[in-house]
Amino acid sequence: MDLRTGVAADDRVAEGCRWGPGRTVRAAVVGALLLGANAAQPGAVAGLRLAGARLTGRLDLAGAQVAHALWLEDCWFEESVDLLGASTRTLVITGSRVPGVEAYSAAVERTLDLRRSVVTRLASSPFNQVSTALSLSDARVTGGLLLDGAEISAPGGWAVAVGGLVMEGGLTCRGGFVVRGEVRLPGAQLPGGLFMQGARLLSPGPTGVALALDNAVGSTFDFSDGFVANGTVRLRGARVSDNLTFAGAVLNGPRDGSGPSLVAPLMQAADFGLALARPPSGTVDLRGAQVSSLHDGEHSWPDVVELDGFVYGSVKVDEAGERREALGRRDSVAHRVAWIRRSPGYNPQPYEQLASWYRKAGHDDDARRVLLARQRHRRRTLPRAARVWGHLLDASVGYGYGYRPWLAGVWLLALTLLGTLSFGAHSPESVKQGEGAPFQPLVHTLDLLIPIGGLGQRTGWYWPDGGLQWLAYLLIAFGWVLTTAVVAGVTRVLQKN
Repeated sequence: MDLRTGVAADDRVAEGCRWGPGRTVRAAVVGALLLGANAAQPGAVAGLRLAGARLTGRLDLAGAQVAHALWLEDCWFEESVDLLGASTRTLVITGSRVPGVEAYSAAVERTLDLRRSVVTRLASSPFNQVSTALSLSDARVTGGLLLDGAEISAPGGWAVAVGGLVMEGGLTCRGGFVVRGEVRLPGAQLPGGLFMQGARLLSPGPTGVALALDNAVGSTFDFSDGFVANGTVRLRGARVSDNLTFAGAVLNGPRDGSGPSLVAPLMQAADFGLALARPPSGTVDLRGAQVSSLHDGEHSWPDVVELDGFVYGSVKVDEAGERREALGRRDSVAHRVAWIRRSPGYNPQPYEQLASWYRKAGHDDDARRVLLARQRHRRRTLPRAARVWGHLLDASVGYGYGYRPWLAGVWLLALTLLGTLSFGAHSPESVKQGEGAPFQPLVHTLDLLIPIGGLGQRTGWYWPDGGLQWLAYLLIAFGWVLTTAVVAGVTRVLQKN
């Protein structure tokens, strides 16, 4: 039955409260028809279609076994829809105004369609802790849940509460989907995916969270093409078998700046895209997350990023319109190290993970630079004496022994030249007159620098001049440090680790 007049001004659903008796239907009558008050005609598929109606009273189907499909289009509801524990067929309420839908533990065979509808908060809900507009907690939908173009409002509350929802299809929230309040999907099973391209989550719930997907499981989570979240997006423990993307999204975080923009510890995904439209206003937490591929861009990261335990197989960026491995650029290492430095405190794992990626890609030199940066960062956490020693090692051999073994070779050559020139300009005293090899400045210097073995010069000659004797002592000390660095560098090259 279509009660619309065909005049746009008269059919505006927002003005449905003014529709007269000719367009008024009692919700109890709709419920009675769905429960078999009017027997189906032989050879016809039973169902109820109603458009442009003003429904008075409450549509109460709690616990009912509804065997017929229901299509309601451009209708105005005086009270909420109650599907608590109900079992229904296809349920379509499109383009309508509904003061809340309670469908806790409901079972919907095939599709639940609320496209273009305006759903406001329920007067009360015994199964949710705060005020809720659309409640589907622990419900089961064998088809899809369609919320494209819908506007769901429960400011300061839970706009959508579908924790524990089990679906066989997908959940779509595209085409101008607007929410005021928190969207809660903890533990939801979405094998058909979650699609929120262009959705706008305008205000968060009571804890500053705009979207909660803790421990949710799905094939694809798509928050791209202008998706906006004015509150925290939470993906703690979520598992996405294919693509998790925020391409072109805006993650504003809570407006007061007190909370993070993205919280995704222990999240798992195959492809994680975080090429945002602009940098997040709050922190991004990826501790313990695991992804096969990370795709980021110049606006992906805020000032603070939690990366401890974050594991990725590759890092990709957009170049010339194509997604490519973020390798080969001159500033690649410096850019990635600066990214790690945004993480508060010192944690070695992010450096080791980045070095592992460079090494697997065949960029061993870049991997060594990352590990050197790790040691320099670690040095900041040490006591003052250890920091001084670290600076000395860094300047001489590359902190950590062997990350820059060529520098140790340069120092060895410089000290060899210094010793040869200094010792060659003076005459030493023989330890035992008439014994030992003749004095040779170059060989004597090498004997002091090389700590292993002996060339017969160190023990055969000594310097009566105090300055030269102290130079000999310094050459012995530097010889130990530099030789150890060279050996460590060779060992690293042989082990590739």
